[in-house]
Amino acid sequence: MRRSLICAVVSLCVLAGCRGETSASEPIVPLRNMFDQQRYDPQAASAFFSDGRAMRQPVEHTVAREEELDPAVGSGLLADGSGYVLHIPTEALRGLGGMEAALARGQDRFNIYCRPCHDGTGSGKGTVVERGMAQPPTYHEERIRQMPDGQMFATISNGVRNMPAYAAQIPVSDRWAIVTYVRALQVAQPGEAAE
Repeated sequence: MRRSLICAVVSLCVLAGCRGETSASEPIVPLRNMFDQQRYDPQAASAFFSDGRAMRQPVEHTVAREEELDPAVGSGLLADGSGYVLHIPTEALRGLGGMEAALARGQDRFNIYCRPCHDGTGSGKGTVVERGMAQPPTYHEERIRQMPDGQMFATISNGVRNMPAYAAQIPVSDRWAIVTYVRALQVAQPGEAAE
């Protein structure tokens, strides 16, 4: 009995000591080198390198993990750079899991990124147009129907006129999925024409 009473009193003292106040002393960090790492600020000078610059060029032939090496898939351009690929590369469709999966993914990404401006049918009469933004062209114009798939991919990637570039927000495979879905919209509504 006496032992349990002592344990209870000690427990109460410990709990009373935990008031939740902040401390002015530095935190206890077991691996201090991970807490205070030496680093250079951008554009800082460096005595370590002979040219005095801290910022270094990447090692030659360095490739980012997410970079697409095939120019047809990564940029929509032909391998020799002479023009755009006419049709969605088979490697891109294979990476998306086939045509059905590409269409489903394309519809999902289209509804997130494209629908506000281009409308669900591709008419160019989205909700932002209703709020005063300049109307983008309809996907059903003959000029856009005849556009190579690679050019449409490049337009999504780099933007054009009022349309922003989406290369940083939308992965390469999703941009090809959107192109797939836009082509499906054009086939589903062949009678649509520019007004």
